[in-house]
Amino acid sequence: MDDIRHRIPQAKAGGFIQRLRLHIREAGLSYRTEQTYIHWVKRFIHFHNLRHPEEMGLAEIEAYLTHLGTERDCSVNTQRIALNALVYLYKRFLGRDTGALDFKPAQRARRLPVVYSPAEITAILGQLEGVYRLQVELMYGTGLRSAELLSLRVKDIDFGSNNIYVRAGKGNKDRTTMLPQALIPELRRQIRRVELLHAQDLVEGLGEVYLPDALARKYPAAARELGWQYLFPSAVTGIDPRSGTERRHHMHASTLVKHVRRAVRSAGIRKPARTHAFRHSFATHLLESGYDLRTIQELLGHADVGTTEIYTHVVNRGGKGVLSPADRLRATTTGTGSC
Repeated sequence: MDDIRHRIPQAKAGGFIQRLRLHIREAGLSYRTEQTYIHWVKRFIHFHNLRHPEEMGLAEIEAYLTHLGTERDCSVNTQRIALNALVYLYKRFLGRDTGALDFKPAQRARRLPVVYSPAEITAILGQLEGVYRLQVELMYGTGLRSAELLSLRVKDIDFGSNNIYVRAGKGNKDRTTMLPQALIPELRRQIRRVELLHAQDLVEGLGEVYLPDALARKYPAAARELGWQYLFPSAVTGIDPRSGTERRHHMHASTLVKHVRRAVRSAGIRKPARTHAFRHSFATHLLESGYDLRTIQELLGHADVGTTEIYTHVVNRGGKGVLSPADRLRATTTGTGSC
């Protein structure tokens, strides 16, 4: 991607990307979103032989998105992320209306989610301890995505209302989910650990956590308050790539993934080891318990109930409770069943 600086005049290219980066930050978007948007804008530029975005328009956007959906066989989600990045670039940054884009959408693959049975959940938890066990119990007990889990702040755990507040989840939406009563004692202990770690950071001249720009400007002292500290902080501090400030961020996602994979493997489970499977298991087991789709949709934060309906395909596997003809035949021949 660094070729952009060589083919487009360096001052023009570097200045453009840097201005876009600053615009994203001023809009209050997350660092992950900033990285993602910059990545796709650079790929868009490369696809069009390093032409400057200001010299391109709707035709080039449509050609690139069609390329992703047909020649690159990208998933629907990948194509949508690229679309979001380019719409931001042209509509919000360059102030040009993208209108109704006409491109060939990627084929939506309808795959059933990985779901662990209650017995498998118990076996996995038996291979975990400490903060990692608590994290998995929270994902399974609340339906949180791993990114939402790791982004939780101390103040997001509301013991009074028995709610967990999910801030700026997928789609930049807020929502609440239930607070599992069985996890309250361990959550209180975790908050106490965060409090002690934060006190130590303050003594060392640190203790200022990342806040979105708008909040940081409005509440400059909030970044050092306990309530804003991450519920699952990193074991080490690091340099914030945006500000250059040394801070303690939340635990890296790869750390959680590593412990989940190890636990699933040690439990002897042959299904894929995925943190997202605990969210799928949460929804599936609620559905099996008789909760309606609308309730589950709200807890998961799905914009469309159609997304939630995928879980109806994994409930009571083998025809959703329908007796297999093979089972009926076996019962008849052994004299244990009736027609």
